[in-house]
Amino acid sequence: MSRKNNRQGTENVLLDLGFDDAEELSAKAALALKLNELIDQRDLTQTEAAHITGMTQPKVSQVRRYKLQNISLERLMQALVSLDQHVEIVVRPARRECAPRITVAA
Repeated sequence: MSRKNNRQGTENVLLDLGFDDAEELSAKAALALKLNELIDQRDLTQTEAAHITGMTQPKVSQVRRYKLQNISLERLMQALVSLDQHVEIVVRPARRECAPRITVAA
């Protein structure tokens, strides 16, 4: 996770801060946000959430604190599915006026 100097602001604050993996981190953060919302809505303990999602309690704790370095996008998506969510991935050509990127809407 090295940083680059980037002068012009974008829609991605992590990219603006110079993180090489900014798009992946943003996607993970969006999925973790939704996962945390569902855990809160269902009033689940970390242990209960771990049991339902198949994660360990320490991994759930990492998600709760948005410490996402050691958690894959796939694992976050699987956890959402285990909480009765539909996860959809859409791939389409990038438009010329918009650079290719990864976005997550949760």
